[in-house]
Amino acid sequence: MKIETSARKRKNGLIVSALGLMLLASGCGASGEKTAQASGSAADASGEKVTKIVVGTGTGFPQVCFLDENGKLTGFDVELLRKIDERLPQYEFEFQTMDFGNLLLSLETDKIDLVAHVMEKNPEREQKYAFNSEAYAHWRNRIVVAKNNDSIRTLDDLQGKKVLTSATSAEAQIVENYNKEHDAKINIVYQSGQANDTVSQIASGRVDATIAADFVVPVIDPQGQLKQVGEELTSDDVLYVFRKDDADSAALSGAIDGVVKELKQDGTLSDLSVEWLGSDVTGDHAK
Repeated sequence: MKIETSARKRKNGLIVSALGLMLLASGCGASGEKTAQASGSAADASGEKVTKIVVGTGTGFPQVCFLDENGKLTGFDVELLRKIDERLPQYEFEFQTMDFGNLLLSLETDKIDLVAHVMEKNPEREQKYAFNSEAYAHWRNRIVVAKNNDSIRTLDDLQGKKVLTSATSAEAQIVENYNKEHDAKINIVYQSGQANDTVSQIASGRVDATIAADFVVPVIDPQGQLKQVGEELTSDDVLYVFRKDDADSAALSGAIDGVVKELKQDGTLSDLSVEWLGSDVTGDHAK
């Protein structure tokens, strides 16, 4: 099986010890956060087999997946997965942090079992990966420029200009698709730093713009140095990403869908969105 198994942690914080199970302290993710790798299988007190799920996420996206002042991994994506974990006793979730650009590759090479990094579903990704069905957020991508920049409103206005984006992101795909379809190209600058470096790069004029979801600007730019402009470029569901054509991943995906529906119905999902993102971005996708 591609998904490893281990003893489930008790929800009161104690760890169930299992005979013959060995927990090995592994290295650190990109952020330096320690992770644990387990092998073999074990059962909980009821004799039920528990499967460990390695969740790939990042540490550089403010309010989504980041390290707080105490070095704890937290944010909207992280805390939502912890809520889901609580309601799936047959699984135990473990976070593995890494650079955003390595997440999908790590999924393909079986280093992680799912990607949680506010991943948008688009045709290019659907060709290689599987997604769960129940979206946990929805948002719209628009152009983002410096507050005093009134010369840019459309992708055509970005021809010959520098646009900052992250490799393998849905926003990068928008600009890459534009360049494939036009002779006059946009100069794509692939981001190597943290998400909050976006503000300084645009405000200082080192780059001219970026593409971002509607909630992102107030999250990364509380001082109001940037603004969104122009029409909506894309409108996408935000989902978890899994290996394609994999039976274990399909079972996990279905289980997560059930819990996401429950969290929508009881208001937990909406509350998490407001707490971490400042608004409820979990409503139905606008067709």
